[in-house]
Amino acid sequence: MRVIGLVLALSAFKLYAGGLYFYVDEKGIYHFSDVRRDEKFNKVIIWSDKGNQSMKVDLTINFDEYIRQACKLYDVEEDLVHAMIKVESNYDPNAVSRKGAQGLMQIMPGTAAQLRLIDPWHPRDNILAGVAYFRALLDKYSGDEKLALAAYNAGPSTVDKYGGIPPYPETKSYVKKVRENRDLYAGKWPDNRRYRSKVIIISERVVKK
Repeated sequence: MRVIGLVLALSAFKLYAGGLYFYVDEKGIYHFSDVRRDEKFNKVIIWSDKGNQSMKVDLTINFDEYIRQACKLYDVEEDLVHAMIKVESNYDPNAVSRKGAQGLMQIMPGTAAQLRLIDPWHPRDNILAGVAYFRALLDKYSGDEKLALAAYNAGPSTVDKYGGIPPYPETKSYVKKVRENRDLYAGKWPDNRRYRSKVIIISERVVKK
């Protein structure tokens, strides 16, 4: 009832104020405003689904800070991580692959266990774990970005087996797409950054095809 009440309250706020922005402070407290007071405020969008049978809440959360923190901690390029997330999950924190990879950076359950990732669906935790894993792959392959990306996609044992990028169309395409997207995030499409921050809070997981 508390969740429903919050959704209805936010719906009413949006109806009369024309928009709603929020941020969560260091104590975990939500702050709301009808104007975006500064960069820490993110927009809340609420809509009905399937003839008003259910409600969904879409919070456009800025992932930049999570990625910035993880990349600073593990010394990984931010634009590259943004590109990986774009290709892996298209910024959907609920994404699940056919093989069971989970969350923004599509971490396999076995890898999550090794990284001690408790909640793969939490954007911050998933990003931290994914970047930590990628850092380990970069170290393993002496900073070779292509090999690290190939290992992230196909597994390091596969890269080791072939002594380079495996002859798999999926892996070759993955390495190519990530590097191309990194170039976009690096400045060729400045406005592209605003399309990478979308979180959809729903009750079911999204399965990648």
